Amino acid sequence: MLIFEKSHEGRYAVLLPALDVPEMDLDVEDHLVRKASPELPEVSELQVVRHYTELSRKNYAVDVGFYPLGSCTMKYNPKVNDALAELEHFSYLHPYQCEEDIQGALELMYHLQRFLCEITGMDAFSLQPAAGAHGELTGMLIIRKYHDIHGNAEKKKILVPDSAHGTNPASATMAGFEVVEIKSGPDGLVDIEDFKKHLDNEVAGIMLTNPNTLGLFEKEVDKIVELVHEVGGLAYYDGANLNAIMGITKPGDMGFDIVHLNLHKTFSTPHGMGGPGSGPVGVKDFLKNYLPVPVIEKRDDGNYTLEYDLKHSIGKVRSFYGNFTVLVRAYAYIVSMGAEGLKKVSQVAVLNANYLRRKLSERFKVAYDGPCKHEFVLDNYEVWKKWGVKTLDMAKRLLDLGFHAPTIYFPLIVKEAMMIEPTETETKEDLDRFVEAMFQILDEAEHNPELLKSAPKTTPVSRLDEVKASRHPIVRWKREEEEI
Repeated sequence: MLIFEKSHEGRYAVLLPALDVPEMDLDVEDHLVRKASPELPEVSELQVVRHYTELSRKNYAVDVGFYPLGSCTMKYNPKVNDALAELEHFSYLHPYQCEEDIQGALELMYHLQRFLCEITGMDAFSLQPAAGAHGELTGMLIIRKYHDIHGNAEKKKILVPDSAHGTNPASATMAGFEVVEIKSGPDGLVDIEDFKKHLDNEVAGIMLTNPNTLGLFEKEVDKIVELVHEVGGLAYYDGANLNAIMGITKPGDMGFDIVHLNLHKTFSTPHGMGGPGSGPVGVKDFLKNYLPVPVIEKRDDGNYTLEYDLKHSIGKVRSFYGNFTVLVRAYAYIVSMGAEGLKKVSQVAVLNANYLRRKLSERFKVAYDGPCKHEFVLDNYEVWKKWGVKTLDMAKRLLDLGFHAPTIYFPLIVKEAMMIEPTETETKEDLDRFVEAMFQILDEAEHNPELLKSAPKTTPVSRLDEVKASRHPIVRWKREEEEI
């Protein structure tokens, strides 16, 4: 029952003091003046507490169980990060305070910029972008302005592998580029020969994820970047999968000019439900003046300042200076882990993924043979052909067995794809339980396929009409007598 339906006249959760603000006659247009009190539920404090507690128990989260959402790096968020972000000297800051009053916050952001430069091999960072796709768009706008400044009007194409995140072509298109899709070879990596066919003077750059969304490391990445540079293009690194390579190699060492990171993935800050997020963008030195403003700089007197004087800046891409408490969490994570700790994160993430890949390969088809990095993809096409059970059905059944479903039907180059990323924070016991659940589902697909096709049964909501839900969403509460 919704909290609105529990409402009874005269019940209160809080008693407010008498209004002590004098009434004023304001010149407000009549249609902007509320004619009646807002329709709010009248409930007791206990009812409110129980309502939200009940809702929280219906929600699935990393704190509840295994969340193998491929390419999203749903790792555990240490509570110490939250505690530090909630310190009043951080949480009570206001973005309009003068620089002298926020030196601690500026110092933290300055050092976070330097940490991210060291981790990625870049020379300068902006902390403004609010999410990964926002970072991609920022990077594309930098590429566009770079070519505009240099008179490269012919540079209008961005090369994007067919295994890329869907936001890559979207970001490039939004920045005004034409997207050219590059095919993958039989090994799941960029098809070098197809790639070479598209190299010409119109290429403004390439967007590349490494390791890619199949969890495979692009072995010829240095050659790819070199060839893009030879035609005057820039190389952009999608950092969504950085959790596989931290402390082992750097995008800068691979030759990339621009990189975005997902602090809400790799650096263990909250992730999901549209935010909060953070997608900082780093660049090589020759692109430093193109970054969004302001960046944080350290003055000669030892104080920190918001620097707006960047000659070719693309301007602001977000209000104020980014999602600040997310930056605090990321800073805390990096400092607590240290260089060796971050390296171990990637090593264990890769170990967990390969352990899970080997175990599942006993009965499932892995899309591409050989070791993976932080994630891998199952190809369930044969399961669908034999027993009529789709990957969607298998994912829904996992919910009944206590696991969040992995990413499904992505990347598009794998039929009936299921992308699995265990991250470094899961134990061997957790991984083994997941394997047992997947094997159980495979047995059910053979002997009781209707069970999977009608799953889930244990969740608050079962199968939805996803087409109707997307085209006719219900985004507010309505009375029972109202037409739904």
